[in-house]
Amino acid sequence: MSDIKWELIFDPVLAIESLPYVLSGIWYTLYISLISMAVGVVLGFFISIARTSPWFALRWPARMYISFMRGVPILVILFLLYFALPIIGIQFTAVQAALVGFSLNSAAYIAEVFRSSLSSVDKGQWESSRALGMTYWQSMRRIILPQSIRIALPPLSNIYLDLIKASSLAAMITVPEIFQKARVVGGREYDLLTMLIVVALIYWAICSVMTVLQNYLEKRYADYL
Repeated sequence: MSDIKWELIFDPVLAIESLPYVLSGIWYTLYISLISMAVGVVLGFFISIARTSPWFALRWPARMYISFMRGVPILVILFLLYFALPIIGIQFTAVQAALVGFSLNSAAYIAEVFRSSLSSVDKGQWESSRALGMTYWQSMRRIILPQSIRIALPPLSNIYLDLIKASSLAAMITVPEIFQKARVVGGREYDLLTMLIVVALIYWAICSVMTVLQNYLEKRYADYL
């Protein structure tokens, strides 16, 4: 251990001096992850409804969408949106491509979460709501969703944590988020290892805060029910 040159592994002076610049990209990280999660939840809910529909015309397109989005790396999707689509006249900015890509990708995973949580609600709940004269959407909004959200909340929170970390891939299409700014400093100072450690600690701190919030929401919702 005494032979290890620690100054070559981590330079605290560089880390402290570059921290404000790296943290200036946190807004892109949070913006992309929050918007993508919100859009993904809305899309995922309706995809899950289509996925369990008795109608073939809804069920199979939803299954194919989920299969494709879960089977293709998100980086490939980002490259298609940002570099390939301009060939056919569809142009996105880097941030727009990141938002579209992460939203569409997360929707597939969220759809499966909703599908499993909705199916976990006892079928008798549906039958009881129909006996009371409720429509499908009334039953969903007043009876089924409140029960299924409690089950879906932990996996949805995990998807959001994954989105926060995956947003670093937006650096590959020039979005100036945390990882992109760390790469700039690392390349300029010829000390990429220090900057990677800084980025790792920043993401760890963000995810730790979100985990505390996740635990709070789970407890609050359980108490509410």
